[in-house]
Amino acid sequence: ITENSAIDRCWAALEDPAKHVIVQTAPAIRGALGEEFGYEPGTLVTGKMVSALRRLGFDAVFDTNFTADLTIMEEGTELLIRLKKALVDKSDVALPMFTSCSPGWINYMEHFNPDMLANLSTCKSPQQMFGALAKTYYAEKTGISPENIFCVSIMPCTAKKYEARRNAMRVDGVHRDVDAVLTTRELGRMLKQAGKAYVGDELCAE
Repeated sequence: ITENSAIDRCWAALEDPAKHVIVQTAPAIRGALGEEFGYEPGTLVTGKMVSALRRLGFDAVFDTNFTADLTIMEEGTELLIRLKKALVDKSDVALPMFTSCSPGWINYMEHFNPDMLANLSTCKSPQQMFGALAKTYYAEKTGISPENIFCVSIMPCTAKKYEARRNAMRVDGVHRDVDAVLTTRELGRMLKQAGKAYVGDELCAE
């Protein structure tokens, strides 16, 4: 069993001059990517990772921590609104409220506790919030059309691939928030493929 690879789609986007390709990296990646190249587990390779992503051809590199903060703010606001409705307005609201940041958790709830879906926050996950911002706010600020922005996520969880493909995860119901999701291992493979292209097979043999 292995992940459904998005490597070919990412290479195709990087090689397409019409595409503005951006990437977001989850916090765990900087502490796991080094293992693909012989570093001790947990070694932080943040600077090397960002440099390598730029060398691969990504036009911009972002940290998912930014939208993780947005998720916390949005979920916190939603919780306060629910509490006000319940305690002040005496309205019937679903409490307790659970986070919606994990697609694996959402999938579990949908399959095993569908009666409690109202208890889930309505916020998108950090990955999907970034994708939505990329295709709206970032597109507006850069003057790039959303259909020409190809948004890649590098995540430690394969469930993020499933999440990005959900029909609800689209801007205006048309453009995907996130176009492709790579795992740490897939990014490692891409870097090794690029290494072969740049300096020959010796890089990967070392």
